[in-house]
Amino acid sequence: MKITAVRTHILQADLSQALACSRGWYKTRTAMLVEIETDQGLVGWGECYGPARISAAAVEYVAPWLIGENPVRSDYLWRLIYARMRDHGQKGVVIQALGGIDIALWDIKGKYFDAPVHQLLGGAERTRISAYATGLYRRQAADPVNYLAEEAAGYVAQGFPALKLRVGFGVEEDAAVTRAVREAIGPDAALMVDANHAYDSIAAIRLGRLIEQHDIGWFEEPVPPEDVAGYRAVKSALAIPIAGGECEFTRFGFRELFVTHALDIAQPDTCAAGGLSECKKIADMAEAFGIRYNPHVWGTGIAIAASLQLLAVLPPHTPPSLMPVEPILEFDCTEHPIRQAILVEPLEHVRGVVQVPDGPGLGIEIDRKALTRFVAQ
Repeated sequence: MKITAVRTHILQADLSQALACSRGWYKTRTAMLVEIETDQGLVGWGECYGPARISAAAVEYVAPWLIGENPVRSDYLWRLIYARMRDHGQKGVVIQALGGIDIALWDIKGKYFDAPVHQLLGGAERTRISAYATGLYRRQAADPVNYLAEEAAGYVAQGFPALKLRVGFGVEEDAAVTRAVREAIGPDAALMVDANHAYDSIAAIRLGRLIEQHDIGWFEEPVPPEDVAGYRAVKSALAIPIAGGECEFTRFGFRELFVTHALDIAQPDTCAAGGLSECKKIADMAEAFGIRYNPHVWGTGIAIAASLQLLAVLPPHTPPSLMPVEPILEFDCTEHPIRQAILVEPLEHVRGVVQVPDGPGLGIEIDRKALTRFVAQ
């Protein structure tokens, strides 16, 4: 079997209302999908996290190296691309492009062997994944304390056992909103916070000390990803577990974070950190260092499917026991017109639980009419 074509699909959709995290306001959602075709008629799909047009250019640049190669040799092809681009792309968009390619190769591999990706990765530990709701962004409305508390209560009513609040809008406001959300959801639902690296270590520690009383499951990206010393300072100052890694790339990038124990919870994005091949290696490293692994997920149904396939094979966070702590899925509940529309059968949650697709490859089928509908202009 040989690769005959590599295609990119840049998609975009307007939102009904603008949303904000600590880094800015967003009026659109975009996606960049990778389609790889073979001479046996098998097609694989992947997704690249990050700026769609730049990642598309990176995929198109390396695509000629893939033509004529056997897609089953995914590790070989990963190393080939990485080695040729090492001088220019150890992190960032080049690795995001490589991640989308790698996911598509795994999708082909699963279809070739008529097996779900999780079976080829070593076999499923679980077939149903507990999910937490990602949402609670700022909106152009009067009082975030009120509308975020109401939104949070809605997620608990849907059956989500956990949810994540966006912070990074000033320490005092963050503390007030966190308190309101905790009061709205009660003591049983898990609550995490994500600053999207809005703070330095001084402000992050101050916020953490103000919200520790609200039983916070983790404090995500408290400081910029480059500030590894800042991560360690925040981690040593707070009882809240510290999470991060969505802006880190490859096992080489995570090595320092693990060796220095800068994180309690690693969050590589499968579509950013190097794809399924690399993220399985990162997960194995995390287990060796006693660091929990919960992937960052922010994309279309392809990103969700790839993350589910990986989550299916990850070991529990805890050593073998009667009550293991399992990895969980980030389930984006914000508006994203493209997310489920590109799938013939959407990947939905039922009371906060998502079934791992068990069809060949990623276990999903792409609706090509939807790709046409969302083509970026």
